[in-house]
Amino acid sequence: MGAFKLEIPCPTKVLEIAADPEPDWSFNALLSELKSLEKKLDVSYKTQSRGLPKWRSVERRPVAFTMRISDDEMEDSESEAEEDHGPSSVVVTRFNCDNIYVSDSDDSVSELALDGQSYLMDEVGLVEGALSELSPQLQIKENIRNQISELEVELMRESGKSHSAFTRIQKYMQARKESDRKFDTQYQRKIAEALDNHLTAIQRDHELKSQIEERRIRSDAAHEEAKRKEKALQEERMRQERAKAEAEAKRKAEEAKMAVLEAERKTAQEAAEKEAAEASKRVASVVPQGDASGQVNVSSVNKNLLSQGPGSNRTDKSESAADIVRAAESALNLEQGRLQKLKKLEEENQALKLSSNVDFSNSERHIARLIRQIRGTQENVRTKSSELIKIFKNPSCPQAISVATFARKVASHCEIPDNAAFACGHVIVLVTSQVPHAMDLLLAEFHRACIYTVPKHVVYLKSAFGSKEAYFKTIGYQEHDGKIESTGDYLKRLESYMKLYGALVQTEIQGIQNTHGPKEGWAWLARFLNTLPANIYTAVALKAFLQTAGFVLFRKYKSQFRKMLNIISNDFLKALKEREDPKLKAVIIEIESYIEDTKFLQEPEGWSLQSSLLSSVMVPDSEPSRGYYYY
Repeated sequence: MGAFKLEIPCPTKVLEIAADPEPDWSFNALLSELKSLEKKLDVSYKTQSRGLPKWRSVERRPVAFTMRISDDEMEDSESEAEEDHGPSSVVVTRFNCDNIYVSDSDDSVSELALDGQSYLMDEVGLVEGALSELSPQLQIKENIRNQISELEVELMRESGKSHSAFTRIQKYMQARKESDRKFDTQYQRKIAEALDNHLTAIQRDHELKSQIEERRIRSDAAHEEAKRKEKALQEERMRQERAKAEAEAKRKAEEAKMAVLEAERKTAQEAAEKEAAEASKRVASVVPQGDASGQVNVSSVNKNLLSQGPGSNRTDKSESAADIVRAAESALNLEQGRLQKLKKLEEENQALKLSSNVDFSNSERHIARLIRQIRGTQENVRTKSSELIKIFKNPSCPQAISVATFARKVASHCEIPDNAAFACGHVIVLVTSQVPHAMDLLLAEFHRACIYTVPKHVVYLKSAFGSKEAYFKTIGYQEHDGKIESTGDYLKRLESYMKLYGALVQTEIQGIQNTHGPKEGWAWLARFLNTLPANIYTAVALKAFLQTAGFVLFRKYKSQFRKMLNIISNDFLKALKEREDPKLKAVIIEIESYIEDTKFLQEPEGWSLQSSLLSSVMVPDSEPSRGYYYY
């Protein structure tokens, strides 16, 4: 029987691996075969660690093993093989087992091998073999996947770190931006403050320059005004010199005329004496007639001497008194009558207070408070005057005490700098229209506090007063803590009294009679200019009176008042200038300015009573209220 060829019903190679001709081999048989081949081929095994679970990688040289058939079969088939294929027809298949993975312990491998008999190839042996060959590649892919996973985890971790770092960077940037914004705001504030300070300094410099310029303008204006006044003074001086020369010439003519008259008088007197001597001779020749005539003539001569003696003494006394007290006789009589009324009333009130147990101090304080609250509005004047009249008519307090208190408090109110003189004048007129005798008492208080309201002036004579202090007390200086007040303080009080007196005499209220109105003001001005000398006291009194009463006196007397002003300018101011007192310079300028600038044509400040405190602000276009109105 010839040799035959066995072929398996499957592909002879799968992935370059030859199929086994003996599919009944076991795993142990394969191992033994492999060991024998190793011994023959001197192949060494190498192991390799693979991780969890740990597998050893046995590396073998790329030496294939050869599967052979038995010698008997070879002998039987040699001839047929040689016939069919020849010597080269024998097919040798090499199995490349480069990497074989086994477990760490050979025992476990052997135990696994003994669990059951495994065959190299069965119906699916080719797939398992392929998978076993692909397992290293799969392991590598798994390792790659693990590494990729680890890289992804690491990447995620790094990404988280990067994100947190980026978040911190953003927060830091926001903090820096906020800090920079605060620094910018602070810097801008500093710049604004510096700019504001710079602008303030520039504005201050401009204001200072404008003030300097304004002062320069005022100084130039004052200089020009001084030049104008100096020129006017020179013209006035020249006019006065001419008037003086004319007066001197007139005086010389009068003296010559008087000399002629004196000569004529002497001639007439000598002729009368001669005639009297001749008459006496004729009387001596007739004795009876001479006795009777002699007695009659002697008695008539004695009567003339007696009448001349006392009369001459009284004249000397009156002239000496006139040298001390300068005032019109009518003014002195009015002053004396008013002071007597006031003195009599004070004595009666004193007796009434002593005999009565009632305390009238509350009424007195109420009156003083009402006077202090007088303001320059119609409503205030109407309210205060009505309340004062109610107090005068209140039976709980005698009218004599109320009126005396009213007169005293009004006079003392003059010492307050801002005493609302015109409003106070309106209140006085309204009150005295209901209580007429209160006016004389109030004027008496004025005369007692300020002698220039009479008007009256007392001249200093050392023989009459003995000291300056006694003289100052006589004209109204006040004494505080044993010291006489200064002349400046006295002049301020004098001016305040005269302003209130001037406001009183110029007050005119429609429908109400002022018992001491413009007529008495005109009389005061005439008496003042006729009798009072020109000095610092009279100058201040005249200035204050004109500033308050001049407006109404001009409206009432027109050209006559201008004549009065001419007399003041030509005579009174001239006498003041001749004194050459530096203290008089300011008051002279004020009086001259009042006359030259015709300030008597303008309403003095406070003359018009406001309808309310806000009338000038809320209704600026409305007409101001006049000094006369209905009540």
